[in-house]
Amino acid sequence: MTVHKTINIKGTLLDLATPKVMGIINVTPDSFYKGSRQQHLDEILASANRMLEEGATFLDIGGYSSRPGAKDISIQEEMDRVIRPIELIAKNFPQAIISIDTFRSEVARTAIQSGAHIVNDISAGLLDDQMLDTIGELSVPYIAMHMKGTPQNMKEKAEYDDLTKDIAFYFSERIAAAKAAGVKDLILDPGFGFAKTVEHNFRLLNQLEYLSNLGFPMLVGVSRKSMIYRSLNIDPEDALNGTTVLNTVALQKGAAILRVHDVKEAVQAVELINLLKS
Repeated sequence: MTVHKTINIKGTLLDLATPKVMGIINVTPDSFYKGSRQQHLDEILASANRMLEEGATFLDIGGYSSRPGAKDISIQEEMDRVIRPIELIAKNFPQAIISIDTFRSEVARTAIQSGAHIVNDISAGLLDDQMLDTIGELSVPYIAMHMKGTPQNMKEKAEYDDLTKDIAFYFSERIAAAKAAGVKDLILDPGFGFAKTVEHNFRLLNQLEYLSNLGFPMLVGVSRKSMIYRSLNIDPEDALNGTTVLNTVALQKGAAILRVHDVKEAVQAVELINLLKS
């Protein structure tokens, strides 16, 4: 099946035939990787500036920690965390493509109205029955991730009959639902670390190219995750090298976007893989 190569960002087509890098800016106090936690506006702007200078195409702003067992917070608290940073980044870096990392339609709508361009939803619309209709109405690109349950209970749901086939079936259902809601630009995220064991994560990465048969660009987010640091018996702070290794594999298997904490190294991986293909 032919994979859609472009997404529409407010009237401008962005080509994903050459993979792009998405920098993570977590405006949370409890992200699993402390190096990504940014709560002060000057730190957030400095991080945005650095990531853009290092070659990030997207900046992903998240105010709700989705690590396993993370504390649930209110919609208002999530908005209090993300809206002002989005406004400031949009004002100071008009070239940036801003993604809002949320599963709540109210947060998504307000973020888009405040300057964000893309919605990145860990639940693919399953945790808010208004999300897909909201995306269709806003007419913005949508990243739909595979997850079972919620961040609070997903570890208990890491069971599959056939991992890759089950995920492909999940996405076929979510694609149909998104199309029915008028979503035009869709990106799929296999959800590494979400309701998946370390073994599941490696099996999924090894079979990643099969998800390309669904016909949509894939986002891969393995940056400093437990599949790396637990396998190597290290801390997340020491997992950059492992991240680059797995990002390289993901690129070889068709990833269109790498979602990372460390932009420079991911951009270098993209550049080298592109030379292999030239």
